[in-house]
Amino acid sequence: MMLLKEKDFDIILSDINMPEMDGLTLLTKINEMQNPALKCIMVSAYGDMGNIRQAMNNGAFDFATKPIDLDDLSVTIEKAIEQIQYIKTMQKEHKELTSIKGDLAVAREIQQAILPRIFPPFPEETASMDIAASMNAAKDVGGDFYDFFRIDSDSIGFTIADVSGKGVPAAIFMAVARTLLRATGIRAVSPAECMTYSNALLSQEAVNNMFVTMFYGIYNIRTGEVTYANAGHNPPYLVRADGSVEMLPLSKDIVAGAFDDFQYSQESLQLEPGDTLLLYTDGVTEAINTEDKEYGEGRLEKQLAQCSNLSCQEIIDKVKEDVKAFAGEAEQSDDITLFALKRK
Repeated sequence: MMLLKEKDFDIILSDINMPEMDGLTLLTKINEMQNPALKCIMVSAYGDMGNIRQAMNNGAFDFATKPIDLDDLSVTIEKAIEQIQYIKTMQKEHKELTSIKGDLAVAREIQQAILPRIFPPFPEETASMDIAASMNAAKDVGGDFYDFFRIDSDSIGFTIADVSGKGVPAAIFMAVARTLLRATGIRAVSPAECMTYSNALLSQEAVNNMFVTMFYGIYNIRTGEVTYANAGHNPPYLVRADGSVEMLPLSKDIVAGAFDDFQYSQESLQLEPGDTLLLYTDGVTEAINTEDKEYGEGRLEKQLAQCSNLSCQEIIDKVKEDVKAFAGEAEQSDDITLFALKRK
């Protein structure tokens, strides 16, 4: 049978009554091929409505009656060609979307792999400090990131950031920002120097007016002191051992990636035993519920007031659960990222 040898037929014109295989059986064979772009036009004697109806029910595109009107048949074939072209376009786009989804799945795995995921990250320091972090992207890939790394025997560098925009562009810019900041911070420069240098490089890489809010700090494991620079990021919360919660001052410095000659400042704070520093992205406080209301800073502060005796992972889990409960069935509109550091 020609259909089995040649797979590129688009239109078949067939008589219902044929000697070896009738047209209705042919339609059955065509249906088994599961090719929606293959159209069959059936020819039958005038008035043979029973076979014509069965042919249409069995998937024939259209029919023509004898004697065949060639002008009418030409119109029918043109209609079939239009539908075939539409179906083939849809098939091509579906194939491309499937390929993109596959690429995004791999990109998501790569993005998750570059974020630290082993906790506790510094087993030799578990008696003196606790660290946990989490990033949940709103799409296949996200623009948020967190990171932490040892600078020397006494110091840990840590950061949280939120790239403007969503999807693949934000994810690529996220990877660039994270790499630049880590490569700079590991050289033991001050937070202000690290942010200033990273911003200068990011400004050269930024396209389509992309930018990133970043908080970068250095924690002294022995003294509990934190020095930090904040490039327009949400001010973190300090959860004291006594249950009191205070927000750090709003940053006066601009976002990174906007102007390459900006000089960043730095501040410091003191973590006492039992104190926890919580960093987060605006996907937490700006989470929307089904009534189009935001989660807000007030609700976050109430949650944190109940967390002073919890581990960093427990604090993050508690906040994430509360955000999820608040949002309900509403779709997650932004990446949700949290980082917690506790002095034991």
